[in-house]
Amino acid sequence: MPESYGTSGGVEVTDALIERLADEAELGFDHAKLHPRGRPPIGAAAAKVTQVRLPPDLSAALAQRAARDHTGLSEVIRKALRAYLKV
Repeated sequence: MPESYGTSGGVEVTDALIERLADEAELGFDHAKLHPRGRPPIGAAAAKVTQVRLPPDLSAALAQRAARDHTGLSEVIRKALRAYLKV
């Protein structure tokens, strides 16, 4: 019986699968078929990460607003900054 190492994405990982994938990797990959890595850009250029410390009450209000709007914390912050800065 072949050795099994669990699953990856619902596919059982076996010695045979590992061997097949290693053979494919040695032949090289078609870069056009590979999925891009990382987050998609928000605008025309890469976004800059900015850390902000929030007091507990403001953090809770932010989380509640994001939940109510069915969106992420970052999106709520971006919308609030755009409105405040009028950009």
